[in-house]
Amino acid sequence: MTDLNEKTAIVTGASRGIGAAAARELAAQGANVVLAARTTDQIGEVAAEITANGGNAIAQATDVADYASVAAMIDRAVQTYGRLDILVQNAGVIDPIGHLADADPTAWAQATQINYTGVFFGLRAALPVMQGQGGGTIINISSGAAHGPMEGWSHYCSAKAAAAMLTRCANLEAGEMVTVVGLSPGTVATYMQEAISASGLNPVSKLDWSAHIPPKWPAKAIAWLAGTAGREFAGEEVALRDETIRKRIGLI
Repeated sequence: MTDLNEKTAIVTGASRGIGAAAARELAAQGANVVLAARTTDQIGEVAAEITANGGNAIAQATDVADYASVAAMIDRAVQTYGRLDILVQNAGVIDPIGHLADADPTAWAQATQINYTGVFFGLRAALPVMQGQGGGTIINISSGAAHGPMEGWSHYCSAKAAAAMLTRCANLEAGEMVTVVGLSPGTVATYMQEAISASGLNPVSKLDWSAHIPPKWPAKAIAWLAGTAGREFAGEEVALRDETIRKRIGLI
């Protein structure tokens, strides 16, 4: 287990799935956690659960597609806990699933604003803070969709591909003390997979539910990368499908 005692972490998209699981895992390993999502209802419940179990957590309403909102999230973490050590950029959407020729231009653009521009906003707001305090780790949640086209996912695939390159660029510029790394968790048993299954498009929608890993697996991978292991993979994308990686984390 990684020792994250007294570290401060932000997790975006923390209302459910990977984000909520990551918040719980980081808190269990000693981190102070800021849970961020567009509304505070669900993240407030998770934060209260963490606190009841002896951890430190707060909820912060955040729209990652709005830079002012992201900057306020970073400020809240620093004002509350004094520093920012870990930023987990997990917020993302798969909808609207559909063919390019039928896509609603506004909805398509909004999805890319969340899945790609939101990653830039987080980097832009967090990097100066981490550089100023002398260190930190940013973990951008990626996807196999970043590396291959999938029917009906044009917005998601293209945004994830752009975000993967942004991870590499950010790490190049971040300096030796700040690590920027990507994590590709594979298919995870979350609400997003329910939407994918309902669409009936592409091979992923046909997968049996048992093929998807539980959210606690990527949560443990996030905590692992947030420690000293993350530096080894700086600027790269760690794939949770890799059995060697799973063994190192302790998932096998």
